[in-house]
Amino acid sequence: MLDQTYSIQAYTPEQVAKMLQLSKNTIYELINRGEIVAKKIGKIYRIPASSLSFLFTGLDDDLFQSEQEDKKNLANVQKEISKVRKNL
Repeated sequence: MLDQTYSIQAYTPEQVAKMLQLSKNTIYELINRGEIVAKKIGKIYRIPASSLSFLFTGLDDDLFQSEQEDKKNLANVQKEISKVRKNL
């Protein structure tokens, strides 16, 4: 078995507030509304760097990347659907 090391950059709400020049309370409001995806570990929220893109793209980064990949494959999917329909 290979030993894989994962590096995830995560921030506290206070750090995110400072980066975005917002109040700490605003960051907690954004978390509560789901506009910033955060994970509560014990009593402290951690915000992965990738979830900050949610504020700017309107999508969580994983969903955004998946959508881009889906768009690349759309022509192939449509071609396969056409083949299946011909055989019906």
